[in-house]
Amino acid sequence: MDPEITALAASAGTALVTALATEAWQSASAGLVTLWRRVLPERADAVEAELDATRDDLLDAHGEGDHETRAELAAEWQGRIRRLLSAHPEAAGELRALLIDPQPQPPAAPAVTQHATASGESRVYQAGRDMHLGPR
Repeated sequence: MDPEITALAASAGTALVTALATEAWQSASAGLVTLWRRVLPERADAVEAELDATRDDLLDAHGEGDHETRAELAAEWQGRIRRLLSAHPEAAGELRALLIDPQPQPPAAPAVTQHATASGESRVYQAGRDMHLGPR
């Protein structure tokens, strides 16, 4: 067994399970599923379902104060990732990139363009966000 693959799988499994308990879970999950879809497309849907189940198990365990489940889930994913990398070592670079930058860059805030025309004694009130009229 290649020690570099083993170390990468260990890091990835731990990082994945940690991310699944945070708001970054969708990004982490999507990144791993994309990798799987490229390397083993026939397993990608199952991996996606397993990630969702892992997240559910992790959140349930956290709610019950069970700290051992996190380590068990990380070990499961370390094994899955190690087997994937052993069969497809060319995927190691893509996995490393996911570990370095797990979240895609957020989209830029949409530009707000407003146009209004008033005639006579009419008034136009425009706001790009909250607007409060009248006394407070």
